[in-house]
Amino acid sequence: MIAFVQGPVAAISTGLAVVEVGGVGMAVQCTPNTLAGLRLGEPVRLATSLVVREDSLTLFGFADDDERAVFEILQAAPGVGPKLAQAILGVHSPDALRLAVASGDEKALVAVPGIGKAKAAKLLLEYKDKLGAPHGSVPAQKPLAAGPAPWSEQLHSALVGLGYAPREADEAVAAVAPEAQAQAVTDVGALLKAALRTLNRAR
Repeated sequence: MIAFVQGPVAAISTGLAVVEVGGVGMAVQCTPNTLAGLRLGEPVRLATSLVVREDSLTLFGFADDDERAVFEILQAAPGVGPKLAQAILGVHSPDALRLAVASGDEKALVAVPGIGKAKAAKLLLEYKDKLGAPHGSVPAQKPLAAGPAPWSEQLHSALVGLGYAPREADEAVAAVAPEAQAQAVTDVGALLKAALRTLNRAR
């Protein structure tokens, strides 16, 4: 098992970072939140989980060991693969997820792209005794009217993390706002791809 990778960030793209380890570029799948904290050329240490399939080896990267541990618990549930487990962590921090499961908050899981009400109910039962209690305090959610929508903050941070100027990120967020408002459940990953398309057209 590859427990972590450490080295300078060689490249960042949608959903992926390349970390140089001993002269070798290790491609690591990451959530937008993790990518937002990376900077090209700067050193990073990512906890990792290697997912082995018959036709592929995929390395998933996380901000810390706790996030990796939760990822591995998530994908152990029936019907949850690594991509969906990563999507869950892209929407909820480990402690926010623990709180949601402990309180039976079905809506929190439905907020994840790819999870409907029926699946959310099954996952709440599946994870009930596996995730444990929150390790720290979970910040209370802000009212929707107070400041920018959470998706716009996530998207802006991800774009800046990818190397775009804050002004460019602001313009891209504004460009995809109609698409975000049209979504029943906000898919930050899809919005990030749309934002990158608008930025590439502008260059």
